[in-house]
Amino acid sequence: MRQIIPILAIATALAGCQAGGSAMDGARQFGAGLGAAATAPLDDLNLRRQHIPTVLLQAEANPYDLRNLNQCATIGSEIARLNEALGADTDEPPSPDGSFLSERAADAAAGAALDTIRDATTDFIPGRSWIRQLSGAEQHSRHVQSAIQAGRMRRAFLKGTGMQRNCPPPAAPAWFRPRGRSQR
Repeated sequence: MRQIIPILAIATALAGCQAGGSAMDGARQFGAGLGAAATAPLDDLNLRRQHIPTVLLQAEANPYDLRNLNQCATIGSEIARLNEALGADTDEPPSPDGSFLSERAADAAAGAALDTIRDATTDFIPGRSWIRQLSGAEQHSRHVQSAIQAGRMRRAFLKGTGMQRNCPPPAAPAWFRPRGRSQR
């Protein structure tokens, strides 16, 4: 039964990809994710590591560093670098992608299928948590999460600094409206 579930999930996702207007894009995304899901045990064995962007490593080293960030433009560009690594902040509205409901449903089905495949490929490893500990994969995973958290903290700090300096977005939260002149 466990072997049938991933196959059904793949079939569902591929059928869902055909429902949208951009069937080739959905199939391409699913194909790209399929390789990563199937090779997930390589992460557990620490044979493949997730790359940590430099901006997140810098944030982890010193999240409150304000060197060379004395103008709104420089604060905004640093926030843009963090957004590139982390994705959009929660105060920013999602960008309209023009996708149809059927395309979003196909993406959700593909994501669920990929999660099922990833789970199936990692479930066969006996003592997986011990292997992750011994191989160093768990330590690297914690480092990745720490860098992401530091990047989020730095972005929030920089937006607060931008507000304090009366900067317009993106050097401040999207909802903030500067009063009078800002420090351009």
